Amino acid sequence: MIADLVLNNTKAYIKGEILECSIAIEEGKIVKIGRPPQMPSADQKINLQRMLTLPGLIDTHVHLRDEQKAYKEDFISGTSAAAAGGFTTVLDMPNNQPLTNSVKTLKTRLEIAKKRTLVNVGLYSEFPKNLAELPQISREGAIGFKLFMGNQVGDLNIDDDQALKEGFKTAGKTNAIVAIHAEDKNQIMLNEQKLKQAKHNSPKDFLFAHTEQVEVQAMKRVIKASEDVVDGHLHFCHVTSQQGLETIKEAKKTGKKITCEVTPNHLMLNSTDIARYGMMAIMMPPLRDRTHQEALMKGVKQGDIDTVGSDHAPHTFEEKTADSVWEVKVGIPGLETTLPLMLTLVKKDWLTFQRLVELLAEKPADIYGLTNKGKLEQGKDADLTIIDYNRPWTIEASKFKSKAKFSPFDKWKVVGKPTKTFVNGNLVMDENEIITKPGSGKIIRKEKQETTP
Repeated sequence: MIADLVLNNTKAYIKGEILECSIAIEEGKIVKIGRPPQMPSADQKINLQRMLTLPGLIDTHVHLRDEQKAYKEDFISGTSAAAAGGFTTVLDMPNNQPLTNSVKTLKTRLEIAKKRTLVNVGLYSEFPKNLAELPQISREGAIGFKLFMGNQVGDLNIDDDQALKEGFKTAGKTNAIVAIHAEDKNQIMLNEQKLKQAKHNSPKDFLFAHTEQVEVQAMKRVIKASEDVVDGHLHFCHVTSQQGLETIKEAKKTGKKITCEVTPNHLMLNSTDIARYGMMAIMMPPLRDRTHQEALMKGVKQGDIDTVGSDHAPHTFEEKTADSVWEVKVGIPGLETTLPLMLTLVKKDWLTFQRLVELLAEKPADIYGLTNKGKLEQGKDADLTIIDYNRPWTIEASKFKSKAKFSPFDKWKVVGKPTKTFVNGNLVMDENEIITKPGSGKIIRKEKQETTP
Protein backbone atom coordinates (compact mmCIF):
# COMPACT_ATOMS: atom_id res chain seq x y z
CA MET A 1 0.00 0.00 0.00
CA ILE A 2 1.11 3.53 -0.76
CA ALA A 3 -0.46 5.99 1.67
CA ASP A 4 -1.35 9.56 0.80
CA LEU A 5 0.62 10.95 3.74
CA VAL A 6 2.85 9.80 6.57
CA LEU A 7 3.52 12.05 9.53
CA ASN A 8 6.85 11.21 11.15
CA ASN A 9 8.71 12.19 14.28
CA THR A 10 5.76 13.10 16.46
CA LYS A 11 4.54 12.44 19.97
CA ALA A 12 0.85 11.53 19.88
CA TYR A 13 -1.82 11.39 22.57
CA ILE A 14 -3.18 7.85 22.23
CA LYS A 15 -5.41 6.13 24.81
CA GLY A 16 -4.25 8.30 27.68
CA GLU A 17 -0.55 8.09 26.85
CA ILE A 18 1.89 10.21 24.88
CA LEU A 19 3.74 7.91 22.49
CA GLU A 20 6.49 8.51 19.96
CA CYS A 21 5.18 7.32 16.62
CA SER A 22 4.37 7.92 12.99
CA ILE A 23 0.86 8.22 11.52
CA ALA A 24 -0.17 7.06 8.05
CA ILE A 25 -3.18 8.62 6.31
CA GLU A 26 -5.09 7.37 3.28
CA GLU A 27 -8.26 8.88 1.79
CA GLY A 28 -8.87 11.05 4.84
CA LYS A 29 -8.57 8.21 7.35
CA ILE A 30 -5.87 7.10 9.79
CA VAL A 31 -4.70 3.75 8.39
CA LYS A 32 -1.74 3.01 10.65
CA ILE A 33 -0.08 4.28 13.83
CA GLY A 34 3.31 2.83 14.72
CA ARG A 35 7.07 3.10 14.58
CA PRO A 36 8.68 4.47 11.38
CA PRO A 37 9.81 1.04 10.05
CA GLN A 38 6.18 -0.13 10.20
CA MET A 39 4.88 2.70 8.05
CA PRO A 40 3.83 2.16 4.44
CA SER A 41 5.36 4.09 1.59
CA ALA A 42 3.71 7.45 1.03
CA ASP A 43 3.21 10.07 -1.64
CA GLN A 44 4.12 12.70 0.93
CA LYS A 45 5.95 12.68 4.24
CA ILE A 46 6.02 15.44 6.85
CA ASN A 47 8.49 15.62 9.74
CA LEU A 48 6.56 17.02 12.72
CA GLN A 49 9.81 17.71 14.61
CA ARG A 50 8.64 15.98 17.80
CA MET A 51 5.64 18.25 18.17
CA LEU A 52 2.58 16.83 19.91
CA THR A 53 -0.31 15.38 17.89
CA LEU A 54 -3.79 15.46 19.41
CA PRO A 55 -7.09 14.15 18.09
CA GLY A 56 -8.66 16.96 16.07
CA LEU A 57 -10.33 19.32 18.52
CA ILE A 58 -14.09 19.84 18.48
CA ASP A 59 -15.84 23.06 19.49
CA THR A 60 -19.53 22.35 20.03
CA HIS A 61 -20.53 25.99 20.54
CA VAL A 62 -19.70 28.59 17.89
CA HIS A 63 -21.53 31.36 16.05
CA LEU A 64 -20.20 31.50 12.50
CA ARG A 65 -22.75 34.15 11.40
CA ASP A 66 -22.66 34.49 7.56
CA GLU A 67 -25.79 35.16 5.49
CA GLN A 68 -27.24 38.50 6.68
CA LYS A 69 -24.71 38.66 9.53
CA ALA A 70 -21.69 38.15 7.28
CA TYR A 71 -20.41 41.62 8.22
CA LYS A 72 -19.55 40.14 11.64
CA GLU A 73 -18.21 36.77 10.42
CA ASP A 74 -18.73 34.33 7.58
CA PHE A 75 -18.01 30.65 7.06
CA ILE A 76 -14.62 31.39 5.50
CA SER A 77 -13.35 33.70 8.24
CA GLY A 78 -14.95 31.68 11.04
CA THR A 79 -13.58 28.32 9.94
CA SER A 80 -10.20 29.94 9.23
CA ALA A 81 -10.25 31.04 12.87
CA ALA A 82 -11.14 27.48 13.86
CA ALA A 83 -8.23 26.01 11.92
CA ALA A 84 -5.84 28.63 13.31
CA GLY A 85 -7.02 27.71 16.81
CA GLY A 86 -6.51 23.98 16.29
CA PHE A 87 -10.17 23.04 15.83
CA THR A 88 -11.03 20.55 13.10
CA THR A 89 -14.78 20.39 13.77
CA VAL A 90 -17.15 23.13 14.94
CA LEU A 91 -20.89 23.12 15.61
CA ASP A 92 -22.68 26.30 14.58
CA MET A 93 -25.55 27.85 16.54
CA PRO A 94 -28.84 28.76 14.79
CA ASN A 95 -29.51 32.38 15.89
CA ASN A 96 -28.69 33.67 12.44
CA GLN A 97 -30.42 35.95 9.96
CA PRO A 98 -32.48 34.26 8.69
CA LEU A 99 -33.00 32.07 11.74
CA THR A 100 -32.11 28.42 11.17
CA ASN A 101 -35.37 26.75 12.25
CA SER A 102 -36.88 24.91 9.28
CA VAL A 103 -35.97 22.41 6.60
CA LYS A 104 -35.73 25.27 4.11
CA THR A 105 -33.44 27.52 6.16
CA LEU A 106 -31.26 24.56 7.19
CA LYS A 107 -30.86 23.34 3.61
CA THR A 108 -29.96 26.83 2.42
CA ARG A 109 -27.38 27.25 5.15
CA LEU A 110 -25.91 23.80 4.50
CA GLU A 111 -25.47 24.68 0.82
CA ILE A 112 -23.70 27.93 1.70
CA ALA A 113 -21.49 26.27 4.30
CA LYS A 114 -20.50 23.43 1.97
CA LYS A 115 -18.79 25.87 -0.39
CA ARG A 116 -17.08 28.04 2.24
CA THR A 117 -15.83 25.90 5.11
CA LEU A 118 -12.20 25.04 5.83
CA VAL A 119 -12.95 22.64 8.70
CA ASN A 120 -15.81 20.25 9.41
CA VAL A 121 -19.02 22.05 10.33
CA GLY A 122 -22.26 20.83 11.88
CA LEU A 123 -25.34 23.03 12.14
CA TYR A 124 -27.83 23.35 14.97
CA SER A 125 -31.44 24.27 14.33
CA GLU A 126 -33.83 26.19 16.52
CA PHE A 127 -37.17 24.54 17.29
CA PRO A 128 -39.56 24.94 14.34
CA LYS A 129 -42.97 26.55 14.54
CA ASN A 130 -44.56 23.20 13.79
CA LEU A 131 -42.96 20.50 15.96
CA ALA A 132 -44.02 17.88 13.45
CA GLU A 133 -41.27 19.29 11.20
CA LEU A 134 -38.55 18.57 13.78
CA PRO A 135 -37.83 14.95 12.70
CA GLN A 136 -37.45 16.09 9.10
CA ILE A 137 -35.03 18.85 10.14
CA SER A 138 -33.08 16.22 12.06
CA ARG A 139 -33.00 13.88 9.04
CA GLU A 140 -31.86 16.78 6.87
CA GLY A 141 -28.72 16.93 9.02
CA ALA A 142 -29.22 19.19 12.04
CA ILE A 143 -26.63 18.20 14.63
CA GLY A 144 -29.02 19.18 17.43
CA PHE A 145 -31.54 21.81 18.54
CA LYS A 146 -30.82 24.97 20.50
CA LEU A 147 -33.16 26.47 23.06
CA PHE A 148 -32.49 30.04 24.24
CA MET A 149 -34.27 30.54 27.56
CA GLY A 150 -32.96 34.07 28.11
CA ASN A 151 -34.89 35.57 25.22
CA GLN A 152 -37.40 34.33 22.65
CA VAL A 153 -35.34 33.32 19.63
CA GLY A 154 -37.11 30.37 17.98
CA ASP A 155 -40.76 29.39 17.68
CA LEU A 156 -41.05 27.21 20.79
CA ASN A 157 -42.80 29.35 23.43
CA ILE A 158 -40.30 29.49 26.29
CA ASP A 159 -42.96 30.91 28.64
CA ASP A 160 -45.14 27.82 28.24
CA ASP A 161 -44.07 24.77 30.29
CA GLN A 162 -46.33 22.47 28.28
CA ALA A 163 -44.76 23.70 25.05
CA LEU A 164 -41.32 22.96 26.49
CA LYS A 165 -42.42 19.45 27.41
CA GLU A 166 -43.71 18.81 23.90
CA GLY A 167 -40.52 20.18 22.39
CA PHE A 168 -38.30 17.96 24.53
CA LYS A 169 -40.53 14.94 23.84
CA THR A 170 -40.37 15.45 20.08
CA ALA A 171 -36.60 15.95 20.14
CA GLY A 172 -36.20 12.86 22.31
CA LYS A 173 -38.04 10.68 19.81
CA THR A 174 -35.41 11.54 17.18
CA ASN A 175 -32.48 11.13 19.58
CA ALA A 176 -31.76 14.81 19.01
CA ILE A 177 -29.69 16.60 21.62
CA VAL A 178 -31.08 19.90 22.93
CA ALA A 179 -28.47 22.51 23.82
CA ILE A 180 -29.77 24.93 26.44
CA HIS A 181 -28.90 28.56 27.10
CA ALA A 182 -30.20 28.63 30.68
CA GLU A 183 -31.33 32.07 31.83
CA ASP A 184 -34.83 33.04 32.90
CA LYS A 185 -36.21 35.57 30.41
CA ASN A 186 -38.88 37.09 32.64
CA GLN A 187 -36.56 37.64 35.58
CA ILE A 188 -33.99 39.26 33.29
CA MET A 189 -36.66 41.62 31.95
CA LEU A 190 -37.76 42.64 35.43
CA ASN A 191 -34.18 43.22 36.54
CA GLU A 192 -33.33 45.21 33.43
CA GLN A 193 -36.43 47.37 33.78
CA LYS A 194 -35.49 48.41 37.31
CA LEU A 195 -31.89 49.13 36.34
CA LYS A 196 -32.84 51.17 33.26
CA GLN A 197 -35.36 53.23 35.25
CA ALA A 198 -32.60 54.04 37.73
CA LYS A 199 -30.32 54.93 34.77
CA HIS A 200 -27.86 52.20 35.68
CA ASN A 201 -26.22 51.35 32.38
CA SER A 202 -22.57 50.54 33.15
CA PRO A 203 -20.90 47.15 32.48
CA LYS A 204 -21.15 46.09 36.13
CA ASP A 205 -24.93 46.72 36.06
CA PHE A 206 -25.25 43.90 33.56
CA LEU A 207 -24.39 41.47 36.37
CA PHE A 208 -27.38 42.61 38.41
CA ALA A 209 -29.72 41.79 35.53
CA HIS A 210 -28.15 38.39 34.78
CA THR A 211 -27.70 37.03 38.30
CA GLU A 212 -26.78 33.45 39.13
CA GLN A 213 -30.38 32.96 40.32
CA VAL A 214 -31.53 33.73 36.76
CA GLU A 215 -29.39 30.83 35.55
CA VAL A 216 -30.51 28.39 38.24
CA GLN A 217 -34.23 29.19 37.76
CA ALA A 218 -34.02 28.37 34.07
CA MET A 219 -32.08 25.16 34.68
CA LYS A 220 -34.61 23.87 37.21
CA ARG A 221 -37.51 24.71 34.93
CA VAL A 222 -35.96 22.94 31.95
CA ILE A 223 -35.05 19.86 33.98
CA LYS A 224 -38.59 19.62 35.34
CA ALA A 225 -40.13 20.05 31.90
CA SER A 226 -38.02 17.19 30.56
CA GLU A 227 -38.42 14.78 33.48
CA ASP A 228 -40.88 12.48 31.65
CA VAL A 229 -38.88 12.39 28.39
CA VAL A 230 -37.28 8.95 28.21
CA ASP A 231 -34.84 9.50 25.34
CA GLY A 232 -34.12 13.17 25.87
CA HIS A 233 -30.60 14.56 26.13
CA LEU A 234 -30.06 18.06 27.52
CA HIS A 235 -26.71 19.78 27.13
CA PHE A 236 -26.37 22.93 29.24
CA CYS A 237 -24.21 25.52 27.52
CA HIS A 238 -21.78 27.90 29.25
CA VAL A 239 -22.54 27.07 32.91
CA THR A 240 -21.37 30.00 35.04
CA SER A 241 -22.44 29.54 38.65
CA GLN A 242 -21.73 27.23 41.55
CA GLN A 243 -25.48 26.75 42.16
CA GLY A 244 -26.05 26.04 38.48
CA LEU A 245 -23.38 23.35 38.46
CA GLU A 246 -24.83 21.80 41.64
CA THR A 247 -28.27 21.76 40.00
CA ILE A 248 -26.87 19.85 37.03
CA LYS A 249 -24.98 17.42 39.25
CA GLU A 250 -28.17 16.59 41.14
CA ALA A 251 -30.09 16.10 37.90
CA LYS A 252 -27.39 13.75 36.59
CA LYS A 253 -27.92 11.51 39.61
CA THR A 254 -31.41 10.67 38.33
CA GLY A 255 -29.87 8.85 35.41
CA LYS A 256 -31.14 11.30 32.79
CA LYS A 257 -28.96 12.19 29.81
CA ILE A 258 -27.62 15.54 30.97
CA THR A 259 -24.26 17.05 30.08
CA CYS A 260 -22.80 20.52 30.42
CA GLU A 261 -20.20 22.91 29.09
CA VAL A 262 -18.06 25.73 30.40
CA THR A 263 -16.24 28.42 28.41
CA PRO A 264 -12.60 29.40 28.89
CA ASN A 265 -13.93 32.91 29.55
CA HIS A 266 -15.63 31.83 32.78
CA LEU A 267 -12.61 29.79 33.84
CA MET A 268 -10.01 32.49 33.18
CA LEU A 269 -11.94 35.68 34.03
CA ASN A 270 -14.23 36.81 36.84
CA SER A 271 -16.44 39.81 37.59
CA THR A 272 -13.53 41.95 38.80
CA ASP A 273 -12.16 41.87 35.24
CA ILE A 274 -15.13 43.90 34.02
CA ALA A 275 -13.57 47.01 35.55
CA ARG A 276 -10.47 46.34 33.43
CA TYR A 277 -12.06 45.30 30.13
CA GLY A 278 -15.42 47.09 30.27
CA MET A 279 -17.84 46.37 27.43
CA MET A 280 -15.35 43.95 25.84
CA ALA A 281 -15.99 41.55 28.72
CA ILE A 282 -19.78 41.63 28.43
CA MET A 283 -21.13 38.20 27.61
CA MET A 284 -24.30 36.28 28.32
CA PRO A 285 -24.37 34.69 30.85
CA PRO A 286 -21.91 37.13 32.41
CA LEU A 287 -18.69 36.69 34.33
CA ARG A 288 -19.22 35.74 37.98
CA ASP A 289 -17.24 36.41 41.13
CA ARG A 290 -14.21 34.37 42.10
CA THR A 291 -16.23 31.88 44.17
CA HIS A 292 -18.10 30.75 41.08
CA GLN A 293 -14.94 30.78 38.97
CA GLU A 294 -13.23 28.45 41.45
CA ALA A 295 -16.29 26.16 41.57
CA LEU A 296 -16.22 25.84 37.78
CA MET A 297 -12.52 24.98 37.78
CA LYS A 298 -13.19 22.35 40.43
CA GLY A 299 -16.01 20.98 38.29
CA VAL A 300 -13.66 20.75 35.31
CA LYS A 301 -11.01 18.91 37.33
CA GLN A 302 -13.46 16.47 38.89
CA GLY A 303 -15.34 15.66 35.69
CA ASP A 304 -18.63 17.32 36.63
CA ILE A 305 -18.28 19.53 33.55
CA ASP A 306 -18.24 17.53 30.33
CA THR A 307 -16.97 19.87 27.62
CA VAL A 308 -15.30 23.20 26.99
CA GLY A 309 -16.88 25.32 24.27
CA SER A 310 -15.61 28.69 23.12
CA ASP A 311 -19.03 30.29 22.52
CA HIS A 312 -17.21 32.09 19.70
CA ALA A 313 -19.38 35.19 19.25
CA PRO A 314 -17.90 37.67 16.76
CA HIS A 315 -19.16 41.26 16.51
CA THR A 316 -17.88 44.48 15.03
CA PHE A 317 -15.78 46.71 17.23
CA GLU A 318 -18.51 49.36 17.11
CA GLU A 319 -21.06 46.87 18.43
CA LYS A 320 -18.85 46.22 21.44
CA THR A 321 -18.32 49.89 22.32
CA ALA A 322 -21.83 51.24 22.81
CA ASP A 323 -22.32 53.90 25.51
CA SER A 324 -24.92 51.83 27.38
CA VAL A 325 -24.43 48.21 28.40
CA TRP A 326 -28.02 47.55 27.29
CA GLU A 327 -27.02 48.44 23.72
CA VAL A 328 -23.75 46.50 23.53
CA LYS A 329 -23.67 43.15 21.72
CA VAL A 330 -22.85 40.27 24.06
CA GLY A 331 -20.03 37.80 23.51
CA ILE A 332 -16.43 37.65 22.34
CA PRO A 333 -14.50 35.64 19.72
CA GLY A 334 -12.95 32.50 21.17
CA LEU A 335 -11.86 30.02 18.52
CA GLU A 336 -8.28 31.31 18.44
CA THR A 337 -7.81 31.67 22.19
CA THR A 338 -9.46 28.55 23.65
CA LEU A 339 -6.66 26.03 23.12
CA PRO A 340 -3.74 28.23 24.24
CA LEU A 341 -5.68 29.31 27.33
CA MET A 342 -6.45 25.69 28.22
CA LEU A 343 -2.88 24.59 27.52
CA THR A 344 -1.67 27.34 29.83
CA LEU A 345 -3.87 25.90 32.58
CA VAL A 346 -2.19 22.55 31.98
CA LYS A 347 1.28 24.11 32.15
CA LYS A 348 0.32 25.69 35.48
CA ASP A 349 -0.79 22.25 36.78
CA TRP A 350 -4.36 23.50 37.22
CA LEU A 351 -5.57 20.89 34.74
CA THR A 352 -4.30 17.52 33.55
CA PHE A 353 -3.48 16.92 29.93
CA GLN A 354 -5.87 13.97 29.92
CA ARG A 355 -8.76 16.20 31.01
CA LEU A 356 -7.91 18.74 28.31
CA VAL A 357 -8.23 16.08 25.58
CA GLU A 358 -11.42 14.75 27.14
CA LEU A 359 -12.98 18.22 27.27
CA LEU A 360 -11.98 19.34 23.78
CA ALA A 361 -12.09 16.13 21.74
CA GLU A 362 -13.23 12.86 23.31
CA LYS A 363 -16.33 13.99 25.18
CA PRO A 364 -17.68 16.31 22.45
CA ALA A 365 -17.39 13.45 19.96
CA ASP A 366 -19.15 11.09 22.35
CA ILE A 367 -21.99 13.49 23.25
CA TYR A 368 -22.78 14.38 19.65
CA GLY A 369 -22.34 10.88 18.26
CA LEU A 370 -19.33 11.75 16.10
CA THR A 371 -18.09 8.18 16.12
CA ASN A 372 -15.18 8.71 13.69
CA LYS A 373 -13.74 11.63 15.60
CA GLY A 374 -12.28 12.47 19.00
CA LYS A 375 -9.50 9.86 19.18
CA LEU A 376 -6.33 8.90 17.34
CA GLU A 377 -7.12 5.37 16.21
CA GLN A 378 -6.85 3.34 13.04
CA GLY A 379 -10.00 3.83 10.98
CA LYS A 380 -10.90 7.20 12.50
CA ASP A 381 -11.01 10.41 10.47
CA ALA A 382 -7.60 11.97 10.01
CA ASP A 383 -8.47 15.12 11.93
CA LEU A 384 -5.31 16.11 13.77
CA THR A 385 -4.24 19.08 15.88
CA ILE A 386 -0.49 19.57 16.09
CA ILE A 387 0.81 21.72 18.93
CA ASP A 388 4.13 23.07 20.11
CA TYR A 389 3.45 22.29 23.74
CA ASN A 390 6.24 24.39 25.23
CA ARG A 391 6.14 27.47 22.98
CA PRO A 392 5.54 30.73 24.88
CA TRP A 393 3.77 33.43 22.88
CA THR A 394 1.47 36.43 23.19
CA ILE A 395 -2.12 36.52 21.98
CA GLU A 396 -2.58 39.31 19.42
CA ALA A 397 -6.20 39.96 18.56
CA SER A 398 -5.22 42.13 15.60
CA LYS A 399 -3.88 38.98 13.92
CA PHE A 400 -7.01 36.86 14.38
CA LYS A 401 -8.37 35.13 11.29
CA SER A 402 -11.82 35.99 12.66
CA LYS A 403 -13.30 39.29 11.52
CA ALA A 404 -13.69 40.14 15.22
CA LYS A 405 -10.22 41.39 16.08
CA PHE A 406 -10.77 42.13 19.76
CA SER A 407 -10.52 40.09 22.94
CA PRO A 408 -10.10 40.59 26.67
CA PHE A 409 -7.24 38.10 26.25
CA ASP A 410 -5.38 40.43 23.88
CA LYS A 411 -1.71 40.68 24.95
CA TRP A 412 -2.05 37.77 27.37
CA LYS A 413 1.08 35.62 27.57
CA VAL A 414 0.31 31.93 27.04
CA VAL A 415 2.24 28.68 26.62
CA GLY A 416 1.39 26.11 23.95
CA LYS A 417 0.49 26.91 20.35
CA PRO A 418 -1.35 25.05 17.59
CA THR A 419 1.10 24.84 14.68
CA LYS A 420 -0.64 22.61 12.14
CA THR A 421 -4.25 21.56 11.65
CA PHE A 422 -5.14 18.56 9.48
CA VAL A 423 -8.77 18.11 8.44
CA ASN A 424 -9.68 14.80 6.80
CA GLY A 425 -5.99 14.25 6.12
CA ASN A 426 -5.45 17.64 4.46
CA LEU A 427 -3.13 20.25 5.93
CA VAL A 428 -5.35 23.32 6.39
CA MET A 429 -3.29 25.51 8.73
CA ASP A 430 0.49 25.67 8.98
CA GLU A 431 2.07 28.11 11.46
CA ASN A 432 -1.02 30.33 11.46
CA GLU A 433 -1.24 30.42 7.66
CA ILE A 434 -4.31 28.99 5.94
CA ILE A 435 -3.02 26.95 3.00
CA THR A 436 -6.14 25.36 1.55
CA LYS A 437 -9.20 26.69 -0.26
CA PRO A 438 -12.72 27.24 1.10
CA GLY A 439 -14.91 24.20 0.62
CA SER A 440 -12.27 21.75 1.81
CA GLY A 441 -14.14 21.05 5.06
CA LYS A 442 -17.03 18.61 5.31
CA ILE A 443 -20.57 19.05 6.57
CA ILE A 444 -21.15 17.00 9.72
CA ARG A 445 -24.61 15.52 10.04
CA LYS A 446 -26.28 13.80 12.96
CA GLU A 447 -25.28 10.13 12.88
CA LYS A 448 -27.86 8.77 15.34
CA GLN A 449 -31.25 8.31 13.75
CA GLU A 450 -34.75 8.16 15.19
CA THR A 451 -35.69 5.49 17.70
CA THR A 452 -39.39 5.64 16.81
CA PRO A 453 -41.19 6.44 13.56
